[in-house]
Amino acid sequence: MTGNGPESGGPGRGGPAGPEPSRTDKRRYFVLMSVCIGLFVISWAVVDRYSTLWAIILSAVALVIPPFAAIIANVASATDRRRT
Repeated sequence: MTGNGPESGGPGRGGPAGPEPSRTDKRRYFVLMSVCIGLFVISWAVVDRYSTLWAIILSAVALVIPPFAAIIANVASATDRRRT
């Protein structure tokens, strides 16, 4: 039987998941994702009426934010993994 669960030895077999992100990390993640959604909404609901180029630029900036938000949210578990 093939699979990705702990019984197959695939991803997910690595023991405990690590510590929860700190409250500050969660807050930063929430703020960054809120800014991302806000940029998308503002760019296509408001800015698009005046300049399509600027709406596309704002959307591109918003597109770059989620990977950094995920990195920030996982800082605590990444530093914990480096210690072991």
